[in-house]
Amino acid sequence: MQALKAKSFELRQAVLDMIMQSGGGHIGGDFSVMEILVSLYHCQMNISPQNMDDPDRDYFVMSKGHSVESYYAVLADKGFFPMEQVIREFSAFGSKFIGHPNNKLPGIEMNSGSLGHGLPVCVGIALANRMKNRNNRVYTVMGDGELAEGSVWEGFMAAGHYRLSNLCAVIDRNGLQISGPTEQVMSHEDLAARVKSFNWHVICVNGNDIDALNAAFEEAKTVTDRPSCIIANTVKGFGGGEIMENKASWHHHVPTKEEYDIISAELTKKKEAALYE
Repeated sequence: MQALKAKSFELRQAVLDMIMQSGGGHIGGDFSVMEILVSLYHCQMNISPQNMDDPDRDYFVMSKGHSVESYYAVLADKGFFPMEQVIREFSAFGSKFIGHPNNKLPGIEMNSGSLGHGLPVCVGIALANRMKNRNNRVYTVMGDGELAEGSVWEGFMAAGHYRLSNLCAVIDRNGLQISGPTEQVMSHEDLAARVKSFNWHVICVNGNDIDALNAAFEEAKTVTDRPSCIIANTVKGFGGGEIMENKASWHHHVPTKEEYDIISAELTKKKEAALYE
């Protein structure tokens, strides 16, 4: 666990490098979602470059596709493609490493980025897998700003109706979106109660704590009569220090050279602290 906690900060550095060399990206949400992706790919999901075409593998859809830099970093770390290539080619002309998930790349199930599509697609995948008597699981990660999309709630309703216990949705609840705090843009009020009302099992955790996330994912696996939703309470820009944490302006801010150096130093400090905690 110490190594994975350190890896989360190491991969944030890769994200920072991608965004700096390309001149664009969504760094705030990248940093908030990292522990969720690391937990899924390193501890929870049965998916790898070796079995990515096996229908019995687990399935994952990155619904909040604007956080693709973290997604690419984790996939590269798992060996789906070289990290150096991602950093060098991200958002370059003609590159497959575009600014939202691209299913022409290995390990990516579907293109996403137009928000509100990941959960409904995963409902279909989970239902199809159950009809074929597969024992695999289906995961999706959504942003809390994305919850303003009506298709999300249709997905919650359908999954609860069909009692898709093989489906687990994760909400990156960092409280901020491109235009400000979510509770000012479109209030979620008691989000846990709202999701529960659609016949879901709901777990609320610290989404920047790998131990807490893994415990939540393990709990979700024990639920056999309904889908599970993990509300992962995170900090936008987590790991980047005071300069960027919990600031809506860092939704897609590209750091200056000075900011890059400050954030890199902060990530190095946190990585070393995680190794020796």
